[in-house]
Amino acid sequence: MQQSGNSEGRVARQAGRRTVLKAAGASLAVAGLGATATACGGGSGSGDGTVTLRYSWWGAEDRAERINKTIALFEKKYPKIKIKTDFQPYPDFWKKFNTQASGGNPPDVFQNAIGFLRKYDAKNVLLDLSGQVKAGNLSMDGFRAGLEKFGEVDGKLLGVPVGSNSLALVIDKPVYTRAGVKPEQGWTWDDFDDAMVSIRDKAGRAGDSGMYGVMYLYDLYLRQNGKAFFTEDGLGFTEADLTRWWTKAEKGVRTGLFADPKKVAQIKPKSALSAELAGSEFTWDNFTVRYTSEGKSEYGLAPIPTTDGKKTGQYLGSLMLSASRRTQHPKEVAQFIDFMVHDPEVAKIMGYDRGVPTTQAQYDAYQPTDPVNKAIAAYEESLVEAGVLEPITPHPNGADICEAAFLRIAEELGLGKRSVADAVKQFFTESKTALAG
Repeated sequence: MQQSGNSEGRVARQAGRRTVLKAAGASLAVAGLGATATACGGGSGSGDGTVTLRYSWWGAEDRAERINKTIALFEKKYPKIKIKTDFQPYPDFWKKFNTQASGGNPPDVFQNAIGFLRKYDAKNVLLDLSGQVKAGNLSMDGFRAGLEKFGEVDGKLLGVPVGSNSLALVIDKPVYTRAGVKPEQGWTWDDFDDAMVSIRDKAGRAGDSGMYGVMYLYDLYLRQNGKAFFTEDGLGFTEADLTRWWTKAEKGVRTGLFADPKKVAQIKPKSALSAELAGSEFTWDNFTVRYTSEGKSEYGLAPIPTTDGKKTGQYLGSLMLSASRRTQHPKEVAQFIDFMVHDPEVAKIMGYDRGVPTTQAQYDAYQPTDPVNKAIAAYEESLVEAGVLEPITPHPNGADICEAAFLRIAEELGLGKRSVADAVKQFFTESKTALAG
């Protein structure tokens, strides 16, 4: 299976991946850019004092419909602020954004992810929103589970979380029942390996979709063992570490514990789980909608396996809203972001489309009634109650390029186009270049 991330950047490539819940929405489209801008970049103004801000995000039509409804609410509350939008699929969004940023004309406010914070901060693209917090135009109070710190880098507030998610194991519940497997909080990787054997032998299918390209699962595994995928300025693991991980993935495919990557590629964009090629799949909890819409079975969320029975390495990831350093209207941008993360009516419209709401006010305002969304909320609550959540590892400048390389090279490995040794060497070669600036 591939990863995303968000929680979700990864999310877009994974939108094709899988999700159990519709409201969790793996739709990935980008918001937009459609206002005239001055030579300095930023929104426009008019003679009557009305300000126009450009707002961009990635996503699909369903997300766009929801966001447009929230914008209508905002413009009603702030009649002197108008919002021009543009949205595109995830990869297209960043291509367009890079062009705009290079030309000094990025949107005033845009959807962002942690892998891009240091990258665009180094390019002087991002506005430090700390000043707007001090000015009273943006509140960072009332966030859940420490999420207010998620967009802070080197003492600067470069993003405000808008929806949270955490990695989970999505399972085909009837398959796990037939195999006699009952995953519980604290189960180990040995337990997981035994479960894969049971599913293969008793349910007649691969236990899991596989681990080749699940970068964020590998990050959790590393964190369980005192390391991490990224440090503040580079990679936090060695070639030997990755060799062991990919060797295990290869053995799992060879022995039928993990789905055949070639078959998985053939059924795309459908997921291996919903196509009944595997009994489970690691993905972000708020992607679970897709499985229900794609598949015929009943799906659930299971805990991440551990090394020691305690430490999962998990954190709450998040999509964020960031602002352009070139905006001519920082106050209005801050007011817009504040509205989008705090207003209860916004939560009722967005649901879990971008993840579980990050502020308590919005979390309380949207009470899911369908089983899938209720399961997502319960899963994240269980993580908080279990005390397993940790701060996210900082991502260095170049992290997005490393992530893309990991996914692409892992796919080539899974399809038999590279050996483990060649894949590891290629990843570290490309990462070294990316992280060098």
